[in-house]
Amino acid sequence: MPHPKHANADHEVLDLIRERWSPRAYDSSRRVSPADLWRLFEAARWAPSSRNEQPWRFIAVDRADHPDVFEALVSTLTAGNQAWAPMAPVFIIVAAKLTIGPSADPNRHALYDTGQAVAYLTVQAQSQGLAARQMEGFDRVRAAEICQVPADFDLAAIIALGYPGSPELLPNEKHRQSETTPRTRRVAAEFVYSGVWGRT
Repeated sequence: MPHPKHANADHEVLDLIRERWSPRAYDSSRRVSPADLWRLFEAARWAPSSRNEQPWRFIAVDRADHPDVFEALVSTLTAGNQAWAPMAPVFIIVAAKLTIGPSADPNRHALYDTGQAVAYLTVQAQSQGLAARQMEGFDRVRAAEICQVPADFDLAAIIALGYPGSPELLPNEKHRQSETTPRTRRVAAEFVYSGVWGRT
């Protein structure tokens, strides 16, 4: 029986895309090996980027290896994220370099390109049986200070990473229910146009 979170796609797509979703429940006792982490970052490495600037940077914060940094980052999260995120064994800080090379000209594609790298990373994670949930609900200024991120970088997200766990371990009933509620998306015809804007 398919997992309720697996996408019911209208058109044929890769199984990795159909099966990828963003859980909140993690197996807090199961660590992610350095080798598995490097495979994720290798996938991100090969994402396309404007001028080949590769503006993305990642900081891997393993809860067991860097407990002080991990706990400090938990304190930067919104209350909703604090309810579940500490279960994840790894946080990945996603940063984007906002300027181009020595000229320091603005890179208007930095966040777009970084998003592509993260997409590669999340699909690779799915192929390895890992789960990744991206969080925007955190204090970027404090997180940057904690992780000593240079000023010309923008923090795009914190990714909670690990192996899926039991929804029953989540303290929040709404979160427990969301783990098994089927996913929904607007149909492609609502965001794909033909020739000009608005023409389906």
